[in-house]
Amino acid sequence: MFWKIRAASIAIVALLVCLPVLSLAAEGTTEEPSPQQRAYLEKIRALNWVEGPKTVEVVGNAQLVVPEGYLFLDQRETDKFLELNQNMSTGKEMMIAPKSLDWSAYISFAGEGYVKDDEKIDAAALLKALKEGTEQENEERRKRGWAPIHVAGWAVTPAYNTSTKRLEWATRLVGDGPGEAVNFFTKILGRRGYTTVILVSSPDGLMNAENALNKVLTGYAFKSGDTYAEWVPGDKVAEYGLAALVLGGAAAIATKKGLWGVIASALAASWKFIAAAVVGAGAWLRRAFSKKDA
Repeated sequence: MFWKIRAASIAIVALLVCLPVLSLAAEGTTEEPSPQQRAYLEKIRALNWVEGPKTVEVVGNAQLVVPEGYLFLDQRETDKFLELNQNMSTGKEMMIAPKSLDWSAYISFAGEGYVKDDEKIDAAALLKALKEGTEQENEERRKRGWAPIHVAGWAVTPAYNTSTKRLEWATRLVGDGPGEAVNFFTKILGRRGYTTVILVSSPDGLMNAENALNKVLTGYAFKSGDTYAEWVPGDKVAEYGLAALVLGGAAAIATKKGLWGVIASALAASWKFIAAAVVGAGAWLRRAFSKKDA
C-alpha cells in the first residue's frame, strides 16, 4: 500500500485520482513527497500498527495469528485508515496486510445467529441486486465528493465449501474512468454468526493475494464453543441463508420491504478501493517505520 506505482496498477489508480498519494516517487528514487503527500504519510504512519508475528483477539470470540512480515490494525485504527483513503466503514472492521501492502484484507463479525447452509445460490439474480444497491449508494459518495463505484460483474461467482464452511465470491468494481479493482469476499460461518473477510487487490494480483490470504486465514479460528459444528438446538438462527450473505446479511431482508437504502448502505461500506491507490508503495512504508523506530 505505499508508493511505487507499478505499471500493472496504473489503470486502477485512475479510479482514485482524488487521493494525494498517486504521484509519489518510484521505489529507489531520491524524489521527496510533496507537503500534501507528506501530511498524508504522517497520518498513515501515526496509526497504531501491530507488526507480526503476534496473536491478536478479533471480534466474534476468535483469534488471528498475524504472521511475520504482516501488519494489523484494530477497529478504531482501521476506521481511520479507511477514511483517509475515501472508503466508508462500518466501524467494525480490522485490517491485515503484508508489509509490502500489495493487498489488504478487512475482517468483521456479525453476531446474527447460525446461518443455515442448505440454500442454493442464483448468481445472476444476486449480481442484479448488487448492481442496483450500489448505484443507489453512489449518491452518498457524490455528496462526499468521492468518485462513484460500479459493479461490473463477477470475478469469481459465489460458491460454498461445505468442508470449510466458507462462502466465497469476488466482484469486479470500476469507477467512471478506465480500469477496475477486485474485492474478494469470504464468509466464515460460526455458531453465533459469521466472519466477513474482504480482500482488496488488483485484478492481475488476485491469485497471488488470494493464496497469501488463505495462508493467513489458517491462523484464524473461532474459539472452542463458537464453531459452526458446535451449534445446538435453541441457539439463535439467522433469518436468512447463504444468498442473503452476498447482499449484506440482515440488510438483505430489508429489500423485501423495498428499503434499498438499507442494503445500499451495507454494500457501500463493504466496497474497498484501498490497495489500488497504494499498491507497490511498500518501500515508503518501510522507510516510515524505520524512521519511527529510530
